[in-house]
Amino acid sequence: MGRIFIISNRVAVPDPKRGVQAGGLEVALRSTLKNHTSIWLGWSGEIKPQEQCETRTITRGSMTYIVSDLSEEDYKEYYSGFANQVLWPILHYRLDLAEFTRRDLTGYLRVNEHFADEITKVLEPDDIVWVHDYHLIPLARALRERGHRNRIGFFLHIPVPPPEILTAMPNHDRLLPALCDYDLVGFQTQGDCANFARYLASEIGIPARIPGATRSTTGVGNMRIGAFPVGIETEEFAAMAARAQDSNFLKRVVRSVPGEIVIGVDRLDYSKGLAQRLDAYQDFLAANPDWHGKVTYLQITPKSRSNIPEYAEMQTLIDTKAGHINSSFGDVSWTPVRYTNQPYSRNALAGLYRAARVGLITPLRDGMNLVAKEYVAAQDPDDPGVLILSRFAGAAAELEAALLVNPYDPESVASAIARALSMPREERVARQRALYASLQANDISIWGARFMKALTRKVGESERVEARSSSVSASPQTRAR
Repeated sequence: MGRIFIISNRVAVPDPKRGVQAGGLEVALRSTLKNHTSIWLGWSGEIKPQEQCETRTITRGSMTYIVSDLSEEDYKEYYSGFANQVLWPILHYRLDLAEFTRRDLTGYLRVNEHFADEITKVLEPDDIVWVHDYHLIPLARALRERGHRNRIGFFLHIPVPPPEILTAMPNHDRLLPALCDYDLVGFQTQGDCANFARYLASEIGIPARIPGATRSTTGVGNMRIGAFPVGIETEEFAAMAARAQDSNFLKRVVRSVPGEIVIGVDRLDYSKGLAQRLDAYQDFLAANPDWHGKVTYLQITPKSRSNIPEYAEMQTLIDTKAGHINSSFGDVSWTPVRYTNQPYSRNALAGLYRAARVGLITPLRDGMNLVAKEYVAAQDPDDPGVLILSRFAGAAAELEAALLVNPYDPESVASAIARALSMPREERVARQRALYASLQANDISIWGARFMKALTRKVGESERVEARSSSVSASPQTRAR
């Protein structure tokens, strides 16, 4: 096997002078990057006039980064436009928020063609290409059109809705079948696999065989699909949380909060269900006056995509709801909701997770949700908190010992909060053991190896091998119990 090319929308090149920490994707790929000669290619994060855009090669230790600037037009059409105003809402089941224009699709395809041109300059026949996420769906097709026959894999980090939703996207038949030019397409859950397999069956006649791999038999190559749920660095995060509990920062926070902490950590995004979560917390306070002054809901929500109108409107809505709860239930000695848009380091978050009696993670739809897994890893095994998790998060398939809830039903979430706060220690410990065991079984250290093993496997080998190596058994999601 030659080099591994990692292709993603954004490339965060480590800055040794500023001590920039690895991003989430680099953490996920750490073992893969460590064990192979790797090149990472994508957008530099910089927007420049077209005539000033350039592609640069940067070396950091054993890693090579190839980064390209985007023009203002490219950014608006490819990133802000089609990727985040069409693909993001549709793949999160929100057809009502999709804003399609042919111009944006043209820009999306143009930037993918540009990345393909840059890859072509350096790609050798025995190199492996691993493409990440919804920004780059047509990249393999662009590479095939340039004559490349390398093994090319794709992993989607966000959900896949059923074909009834996918087919509502204008030009879906021009874009989504391009995934058939990959050798392997990976998803977070078996449910995502099943949805995509149904799309293939209904739209281009590829028979669906789930679970395990689905192989094309209709002349579109040897594309296979599989579930590769992303995990976290379980033991490392647990150790980080244990150390963080002694930090001055955490001690100040705990001293300032009367009673128990309920914590939520999410980017500002409509998929996270923040408005519904605040409604549920308000219902909890209304139904449980004995908890007034004894619990504080801490919601940490860094802003994202602030230039998109829907996100600015959502910010106003969340601010209003949090203020209403505080004015309705709070007093001079107690603020029921602490809401901040300030980002915090992983070390600080690990300490906050450990200090919180309840982790409230209730997205309306999520590919995986690693915050839920980090909350579990951070707990004191002898006196753990309780995870309340949306049944529509990908993590729910693994974390069955959490209190699984319907985020669209505020009263049931409110009841789960009350149950979590009053749960006996014995039950909390039992649930924590089961949850932690799930994290260990799917630690991030083996994620990249699982995918690469499936990608490089010869097509004629037993599908049972891939089913075992590429997917974690996903039992039916259950309600809070």
